[in-house]
Amino acid sequence: MTPALPSQLAPLGAVSASLPQADSPLRLSLHPVLDRRAVVDGAWWPYSHDATAELPGLIAAVDRLLGRVTLRVGVHQDAWERIPRSIPARGRHIRVGWFRYADSRMITLVFAAAEPVVLLIIPPGAATGPAEATLKLTAQDTTGLTPDDIVTLAHLPHDPVFRATAASPASWADEGGRVTGQEAPVPVRRPPAPV
Repeated sequence: MTPALPSQLAPLGAVSASLPQADSPLRLSLHPVLDRRAVVDGAWWPYSHDATAELPGLIAAVDRLLGRVTLRVGVHQDAWERIPRSIPARGRHIRVGWFRYADSRMITLVFAAAEPVVLLIIPPGAATGPAEATLKLTAQDTTGLTPDDIVTLAHLPHDPVFRATAASPASWADEGGRVTGQEAPVPVRRPPAPV
C-alpha cells in the first residue's frame, strides 16, 4: 500500500476552526494497518525540536488520518524543547506527558478506544534522502525490526538529541519527583511467627 504522506494539512472540519494550522507540510507516514506486532506504526519528521510548535500539527493530522481522537501524547523529556503541559484541539485539551525511561526517538499518541500509535521520530535536520526512506520504510511491514534496524536500513544518521535510551525502572521523572540510579533494596520485615 502507499504510505500516508500528506503534503499539506487538510482542515478537520468546522469543529477545527480554532486549531492552529501548520505553515509547512507535515512529514508523516503511517502503516495502513496498525498492528501491535511492530515496534512502530509509522514515522514523523518534525521541522524542529520545539514541541509546542510541532505537536499540534501532528495531532491534527493523526486524528484526521485515523478518524480517532488523540487524548494524550507521550514524549521523551530530554529530546524536546518547550514541552507544553497540554495542547488545545477540537474543543478539548490533550495532555502531554514527558518521560525519561523510554526511547527518545519515539512519540506515543494515546486514544480512547484504540491501541496507542507509536511513531519513530526522524531528526529535524536529517537529509531528505534518508528521511524519506525512513518514512517509506515505516509505512511498510516493520514487524521484527527494532528502531535501530529501521535507522540502519534507511541510512539515517543518528541524532545526539534523539538517541536510543535504555528503559530502566530506576530512571524516571515527572512532576512528582525523580529517581536516578539503583537504590539499595528495602528489607522486608515480617511479623514474628506465632508461638
